Amino acid sequence: MPSLQDLRRRVRAVKNMRQITKAMKMVAAARLRRAQERVTAARPYTAKFMQILGDAARRAPDYKDPLLAGHERDVNRVERILLVLVTADKGLCGGFNTNLIKAAQDFLRRNAGSDVEMVLVGRKGFDYFRRRNVKIRREHLGITGTGKVSAADAADIARALVADYLSEENLPEKSMVDRVYLLYGEFKSAISQKPVVEQLLPIARIEGMDEAKSGETLVDYVYEQPAAALYGQLLPKLIENQVYHALLESVASELGARMAAMDSATRNAGEVIDNLTLTMNRVRQAKITREIIEVVSGAEAL
Repeated sequence: MPSLQDLRRRVRAVKNMRQITKAMKMVAAARLRRAQERVTAARPYTAKFMQILGDAARRAPDYKDPLLAGHERDVNRVERILLVLVTADKGLCGGFNTNLIKAAQDFLRRNAGSDVEMVLVGRKGFDYFRRRNVKIRREHLGITGTGKVSAADAADIARALVADYLSEENLPEKSMVDRVYLLYGEFKSAISQKPVVEQLLPIARIEGMDEAKSGETLVDYVYEQPAAALYGQLLPKLIENQVYHALLESVASELGARMAAMDSATRNAGEVIDNLTLTMNRVRQAKITREIIEVVSGAEAL
């Protein structure tokens, strides 16, 4: 059985740890409220953006864009896929990073017959996959570490992905990418985050892009630019918005997972302190009893 001094030292250590986890929980809760507000504010913008593009696409059915229609791929060529994985830059957020990494591994197994490369956003995903036999095209670190997401960082990531998708097959290391997928943690609530895989390029579907229903009258829009110029500006903006929205969702999910993990750690630390205190009291009582017995035995011997 450990000594009384060791038990007291362990109690002090666990109390200090509980103070740290409690403080981290409070910080995560304060940041989560602001992150949740940003996610809630971004969702209507994304939905409206998709609706406007869908309405415009139905009025220009003859226009074909690689970002919408995709590439014409030779059936004999192995399909090239780019997976963008968004993880956290820090730990101590429960199973948030682990669930995303597992989802990425499942994606790699399902597409084992294709040539899959990864773009890693976040240090946790980069630290994991750089030790594995996985092709990494590039990484973006330190973007979500502060709990805030910059639209400029999302635009840089999106522009690089569009450039990868539209690049010519003139060099093996810069071969044309056939599909781009985005894997991130979707924020449901403070205790619920769901890994989501979305096809980013070619744009899988724009709401309202289907042809007009029977009896529906399409309003005649007047465009200042032709369809090529219009979509040349709007489609890359849509990709930037989708990446930015994914980063916002990921930050909110990370903070929610961290708050829940730190709350659980604080409660567990309290239970450990109670158990150690009970054990410490028993050891002290046994020590006192033993000393009393020694004193009584010595007195009787005299």
